[in-house]
Amino acid sequence: MNTQAPAPHRDPDTFIATQTRLLASPLVPEIQLHQATEDLPIWKMSEEELADHGIPAPFWAFAWAGGQAIARYLLDKPAYVQGKRILDFGAGSGIIAIAALKAGATSALTADIDPFAKSACHLNAVANNVQLTATTENLIGSPNTGWDIVLVGDMCYEQPLAGEIESWLRGLVAQGTDVLIGDPGRTYLPKSGMEKKATYRVQTSRALEDLDVGSTKVWQLLATR
Repeated sequence: MNTQAPAPHRDPDTFIATQTRLLASPLVPEIQLHQATEDLPIWKMSEEELADHGIPAPFWAFAWAGGQAIARYLLDKPAYVQGKRILDFGAGSGIIAIAALKAGATSALTADIDPFAKSACHLNAVANNVQLTATTENLIGSPNTGWDIVLVGDMCYEQPLAGEIESWLRGLVAQGTDVLIGDPGRTYLPKSGMEKKATYRVQTSRALEDLDVGSTKVWQLLATR
């Protein structure tokens, strides 16, 4: 199969539409996302090959375990987000924001520094008949601009990024913002100051995670004393 991708940096929407398939996720069948599959070029290309075409690593093209877990939690407990303003931080595909809106959130902002993720969030929102807003601004360290709840999936994968995010989020919690973190147990998940809200078995690909099916938890971040 030809692994030469088109010049996508000029039109992320077209790239996403042609290099992914609209599929449901294992834990959240109510939501369809534009996802990479093993028979498509984007799956087979290395980060170096993608970079040659102006594409950052396409984290937005997969339904990661932590995002699926938070999405499932929100759909099962809609009262938690009904009437709330949501920030989906490190949004990727936007699955968390979409779930929040389907569960009755008043508004949802997705934040991801990758412009392809911004496009993916908009396209996935359209596919699921919801409306969200999206930004590529790096919000780490920024003040709360009106969010009732901040939702974070799969962002505990490297330092010092994870530490910077945790510090910022704990500051928001101290000011009264709810924060949920979805994670399958990555190395830099906070080791304390969290309350477990739910545990799910999430089916993923070995190309993405260490296990085909992983135990993934939804945590509420607590303010430090």
